[in-house]
Amino acid sequence: MQYAPTGNEGSGQPKQILVATDFSSSAANAFEYALELAKVLRQDVCVLHAVGSLEGVNNNTYNALYIEDYQNSKREALKAWVDKFTERFAGVTVTTRVDVGSVSGSIVKYAEEQPVALIVMGASGSTGISGLFGSNTSSVVIKTTTPVLIVPPESTFSAQPVITLASDYDSRLSASDVEGLNELIQAVGSGKLQVLNVVEKSDPAALSAGEEALKKVITGAELVFNYLTDTDPTSGILNFIESSQTDILCVVKHHHNVIYRIFTRSTVNRVLNRSIKAVLVLHE
Repeated sequence: MQYAPTGNEGSGQPKQILVATDFSSSAANAFEYALELAKVLRQDVCVLHAVGSLEGVNNNTYNALYIEDYQNSKREALKAWVDKFTERFAGVTVTTRVDVGSVSGSIVKYAEEQPVALIVMGASGSTGISGLFGSNTSSVVIKTTTPVLIVPPESTFSAQPVITLASDYDSRLSASDVEGLNELIQAVGSGKLQVLNVVEKSDPAALSAGEEALKKVITGAELVFNYLTDTDPTSGILNFIESSQTDILCVVKHHHNVIYRIFTRSTVNRVLNRSIKAVLVLHE
C-alpha cells in the first residue's frame, strides 16, 4: 500500500462526525456509537434527516405553508429524537439538519460542503449492506471521498478498540484518511494497529517495502503485521476477523468485494457483532 503524506486539509472549523437517521433502532445505535467516538476524538456531531423531494407539489400559498409546516415538524421530531441520547454526552456539541432530497445525495453534499471527518451509518443484519437506508449505505460509500463507518446492529463502541487495516500494500490512501486513521488510533489509546495482508503468493521484498511505507505514515502506534496466504483475499480477511479480535476493520473502497461479502446476510450472522463492531471504509 502506498500512502500520501499527512497534512491538515481542514478549513479551520471544528471537524464533524455526520450521522444520518431515519429514527429507526439501527440509526439510534449508530448515533450512540458516533457520540462515543466523538467524545474521544473531541469532534462535533451533526445528525441529518432527509425527507423525500417535494418536486411536483404545486407552488401555491396553501402548499407552501403545508411544506413549511411539514419541514418544521420534521425538525422538531429530529431535535426531540437527538435529545433522548445526548444527556450522557454533555461535552459533545450536536447539531441537527433536515434536508429535502435523497438520503445519499444529502449525505454526500453535506460532507462536501462541511468539515466532515467521518460519516457514520447503520447496517441491518437482515438486509446486508443495504442496511439502514436500503441501498443508500452502499451509494454513499461509492460516491463520497469521506471515510464511512458502517455500524452493525447492536454494536457498541469499545473503550480501546482493536483496529485492523486490511492492506494489499498497492493502494494509495488519501492524506486525509491517513490523518484520520492516526487521530483515531491515538485518541482511543490502544497504541496498536493490526495490519492484515492476504496474498496468493508471498513476495518478501514487496512485503518489507509495504511495511516500511506504512511505518512512515502511521505514527505513535505499534504496527502488528499479520500475513495469510489465500487464493481469495476476501476469504482470508473473513477467516482472520472470525478467529482474531477486531473491533474496527478498515478496508479500502476499491476492494468492494470485501465490503459486500462482509455485509451479506450469512456473513453478518456469522461475523458481525461477534468478531467486529464496525467497518471503516477508506478511500484512495
